[in-house]
Amino acid sequence: MPEYEVDRRTLFTFGLGGAVAAVVGTQFVFPGTAEAAPSAEFPWIIDCDSWGARPPAGATQISGNTTNKIILHHMAFANVTDYSREHALQLARDCQDLHMDTNGWADTGQHFTVSRGGYVLEGRHRSLETLDAGVHQVTAAHCPGENGNAIGIENEGTYITETPPDALVDSLVELCTAVCTQFGLNAWDIFGHWDFRTTDCPGVAFYAQFPMVRSRVLKALGTPHSAIPERRWPDIWRFVNCPVVEVAQYLLADLGYGLTPNGTFGADMIAAVGDFQARNGIPVDPDATFDRATWDALVPVLGKGAVGLPVQALQYMLIRKGCAEVVQTGDYDHATQKAVQGMQRLHGLVPNGKVDVDTWCSVVGGAVRPAFRR
Repeated sequence: MPEYEVDRRTLFTFGLGGAVAAVVGTQFVFPGTAEAAPSAEFPWIIDCDSWGARPPAGATQISGNTTNKIILHHMAFANVTDYSREHALQLARDCQDLHMDTNGWADTGQHFTVSRGGYVLEGRHRSLETLDAGVHQVTAAHCPGENGNAIGIENEGTYITETPPDALVDSLVELCTAVCTQFGLNAWDIFGHWDFRTTDCPGVAFYAQFPMVRSRVLKALGTPHSAIPERRWPDIWRFVNCPVVEVAQYLLADLGYGLTPNGTFGADMIAAVGDFQARNGIPVDPDATFDRATWDALVPVLGKGAVGLPVQALQYMLIRKGCAEVVQTGDYDHATQKAVQGMQRLHGLVPNGKVDVDTWCSVVGGAVRPAFRR
């Protein structure tokens, strides 16, 4: 997958000052050598110059798209106990070396990095400058299909069975709050890498903390509980390949569309989504984006005695989320019910084992209103 893939096509007014940019498609291309000064707005974020970043190998691109989410990652590095600033600086250098020398990218892939000691560092050059401006983000390389739409945050460590230290979580909440404030996002716009890509990142244990992270960001932003939408689904679209796409394929196949559930958002999937949206009175999106109306109309209610492809879709995602006792049989059995109840408790839902629209949203990685603690 190339570092820069096609992004959403909407072009908005460019608001950054200073450097002269060439416009290429919906990208603003800057020379790769200059770096902005440390941020006066966010002095606690260590800029690229301060941690000793190498110059980018190519031009820095500023997305012409609207930033609409934050995507959290774990780095799959060791869970070290060196929480020092010096270690954090070396971490940023090691990450950049890996991304440039091994992955072949122009620069660090993510916009920001949080160390286990709670230090926040700029990742890709100009990410801090664009955070200050809050208008357009740097096009990154952390999640194909979302690199021009999502702010990517890497969190040091591996969190499949362990959870991050408190210092990391505290700094992550502060960083997410800053990103939401600057780009006009909300606490429910925070997702995990595996919601938009086939990967084990950000880890099962860390992912289970997302309702807590979102709730803390909501409180820090001062957002009233009444403003929380009923559901914020992962807005998968034609440039995203991931397990959530596979769930949608199972559900569309159950309705008679000739799709093979494989997680690839191909031409057959685009056609099926367009037809489904048209048949259900939903505006047909040219990029086959799954908005709330599409998801709400697609997911069926499941419970005891349910069988078939929708149950397989449910079980597939529960297994992905670490429910080891679940087997993808297509029968809504006791193990499936217990796993559903656990997911409902995690997201503040009534643990009745009935897979309604809110439960589906939680299972596939979205945020629901009851998950936000008052």
